[in-house]
Amino acid sequence: MRKNLSFFVVLFNIAWGFAQLTCASAIDLTQGTHTAPPVTGTAPTATCGLGTAGSAGLWYKYTATQDANITVSTVVGGQNIDTRVMVYKGTCGALNCLASNDDFSGTSALVTFAGTAGTTYYIAFDNRWSSSGFNFTVTETIAVPDRLSFTPTPVTVAGNMNHCVVDMNGDYLDDIVSVVNATQIVISYQQSGGGFNNITYTVPNTVITPSWSIAAGDYDNNGFNDLIYGSSSGVTFVKANANGTGFTSDRKPQSYLTQRTNFIDINNDGKLDAFVCDDNAPNRFYINDGTNMNHNQGGLGDFPSGGNYGSIWMDYDNDGDQDLFIAKCSGGGSGPGGNIDELHRNNGNGTFTNVASTTNMANPVQTWSAAWGDFNNDGWMDAVVGINSISNGLSKVMKNNGDGTFTDVSAGSGYDTTNSLSREYVAYDFDNDGFLDVLGAGNTIMFGDGTFKFTPNANTYTLNFNNRPIGDLNNDGFLDIQNGNTIMMNNGNTNKWLKVTLQGTQSNRNGIGTRVEIYGAWGKQIRDVQSGVGFRNMNTLNAHFGIGQATEITKVIVRWPSGVVDVINNVTPNTTIFVLEGSTLGVHDVQSPEELFTIYPNPVNDIINFKPMQDFIPVDSKLYETSGRLALQAKVERNSISVKSLNSGIYVLVVTDKNGKTYSQKITKK
Repeated sequence: MRKNLSFFVVLFNIAWGFAQLTCASAIDLTQGTHTAPPVTGTAPTATCGLGTAGSAGLWYKYTATQDANITVSTVVGGQNIDTRVMVYKGTCGALNCLASNDDFSGTSALVTFAGTAGTTYYIAFDNRWSSSGFNFTVTETIAVPDRLSFTPTPVTVAGNMNHCVVDMNGDYLDDIVSVVNATQIVISYQQSGGGFNNITYTVPNTVITPSWSIAAGDYDNNGFNDLIYGSSSGVTFVKANANGTGFTSDRKPQSYLTQRTNFIDINNDGKLDAFVCDDNAPNRFYINDGTNMNHNQGGLGDFPSGGNYGSIWMDYDNDGDQDLFIAKCSGGGSGPGGNIDELHRNNGNGTFTNVASTTNMANPVQTWSAAWGDFNNDGWMDAVVGINSISNGLSKVMKNNGDGTFTDVSAGSGYDTTNSLSREYVAYDFDNDGFLDVLGAGNTIMFGDGTFKFTPNANTYTLNFNNRPIGDLNNDGFLDIQNGNTIMMNNGNTNKWLKVTLQGTQSNRNGIGTRVEIYGAWGKQIRDVQSGVGFRNMNTLNAHFGIGQATEITKVIVRWPSGVVDVINNVTPNTTIFVLEGSTLGVHDVQSPEELFTIYPNPVNDIINFKPMQDFIPVDSKLYETSGRLALQAKVERNSISVKSLNSGIYVLVVTDKNGKTYSQKITKK
């Protein structure tokens, strides 16, 4: 009898040992803690956005007992085993990715997804990083009402590198770009009536893929966006042809470990350049001469051993040009001091100065990215510097004082009580209440209230750790999150919104670097148009605003990098407005020119004269055609300029005074 019992036990243990090795023999789980054996079974081939598949796997299944959030976690005790987890719906012959995670806390994995009572979910671990056994937990949490909800909507995308959402065909509807491999991309073009149309393109000679980051921008100003791939061995530019029906590539010869990539007009000549974070050396940038993107190094983050992770361009000092913040991390062997964040002020003459220390932005936070935006709607850019490790403290919330300095207002912000980690921190108004939120750590949105207080959504979202680009993927005015083969489609609410799309003429065609302001009952909101925010993804280039329950937008001001300013009055909420640079050319200062000076004669033949009424001394002038093209630039001498060379027509005169303030007024040339 004892022998039979022992034999039965051995058989049971063998059965258990083999049971979880394939999907078909997946073990049923209950809530609680479980011990997984060494990973020796069949590897899952679909990694749900986590990259290269492992060579072995373990399989389990769990049937939800109620409508609830289900969490699978290897964050158990003090174990230090590098795990990653994938969750699927369907059957073993037809599994669909639902959720996945890698490195949620340290190297442990944690994923939470919305479960439906009676539905069975397949849970797989693989050995991509470790084949050791480990402990894991399965728990259910009854869902509480969301502040904002999303509907997971399946979408057919190819490959694992689908972390780019941007308009690719010039219709200002956000599309999904999926890089399949070094020679193939698939673009899911958003259709005006809803849905997507997938088109596959062969791209010769790219050699590399955007394994670290991707950015988009129209760097040849032909109306179709181009791409830059950031990899572990340098960058490649992928360029759309003249009608957007194909792509060519320009593989750069410099080999280095990239991190964040951006398109930005560094020298403000109307052509987009590219900036690239170098993990192990001073940063790189590529200056656009109209034909080639020319490699440069130095002057924009020169720490000898790098540590440069998340670059973001914005105008923190409101002087009309783009400044650069670099989220730093001591990873990559950058050594002591390599984790000190940098803020580079644009001096307006092609040079930059690191002012992080004097502005109070030289934080040693272990960060991979920072979310910049005007969180209190005072017209100045603030920052949430997020953490990807707690070794140097928690996230920082930094308030822009408007005087060139920042104050740490983290205490009581909500970020002072969470140690959740993420590589990605981005600022958008997801619920359209008029205050910026932050998508970052913990697979949730931290909702802002305009006072630097942030509240997480009641329930977490099912999001891939790396791939979560943002855009309006059904054109309803609410921002969605593209997440591998699923779009987290924003269900919206009754709040109102405004979307602003741009086309530059004197500035770069995308209007990257443009400041958009809107005015109404809330006061003032601002957005800077940016290519490449967060750490890895590329998000929409359209400027998106929520306005809560307000019924009027009194004014929209668009401040282009060229200095041209467009003003649109009395804009209807819940609409998209298109602004062509120079099409309105409005006055862009608090005081009107008439309070400071008059010009005469107007209409004019040859000479424009300024008659100051206060302490106004004009220094420089530019005259623009109504199309936005710069027609004349001249120094003001003895309160006058010559316009003799201009053709007859209507022009906008933009004049800068001795204090650097700019005013504009329309004139007629006879």
